[in-house]
Amino acid sequence: MGHFYFARHGQTVWNVENKICGATDIELTEKGHQQARELGKKILEENVHIDEIICSPLIRAENTARHISEVTGIPMRVEPRLKEQNFGKYESTPRNGEEFQYAKTCFADSYEGGESMIRFCQRIYNLLDDIKKESDGKVYLLVAHNGVARAVQSYFTDMTNEEFARFGIKNCELKRYEFC
Repeated sequence: MGHFYFARHGQTVWNVENKICGATDIELTEKGHQQARELGKKILEENVHIDEIICSPLIRAENTARHISEVTGIPMRVEPRLKEQNFGKYESTPRNGEEFQYAKTCFADSYEGGESMIRFCQRIYNLLDDIKKESDGKVYLLVAHNGVARAVQSYFTDMTNEEFARFGIKNCELKRYEFC
């Protein structure tokens, strides 16, 4: 079976301020733009083979993917299913808020106007199933969000609810996933 790569978008102002971005469309900081260009350079320097970049439609991920594409020459396209989870009433609140930390372990809760973890993961799992079908012939780089990273990790690894809620990756961190 094949593989794919995953990268989280570059830094945003709300990342710096420790706020939940969720489905809110937040721009990259100048550091975030630089992180994306540096990831593109790393992909070139390490000769990482990628056929296509697919990214979330949110501007922070799309701009990250665009910088990587410009540096590497790898074509990119937007994939709506990679959009970050909508955290409803928690959007723009502190990431480490006690109420939010508990809410992240309640997988059927829609956060008063958001998207439940169950529905969100189903969306990501469906996309991964589609990528898996093509993985013997095509290598993708998915550029998305920390919540998407959690869902991707849980597709490949058994996790407790608490492990799932705590999982995260750094801005512009590149991870490789192997299909079995």
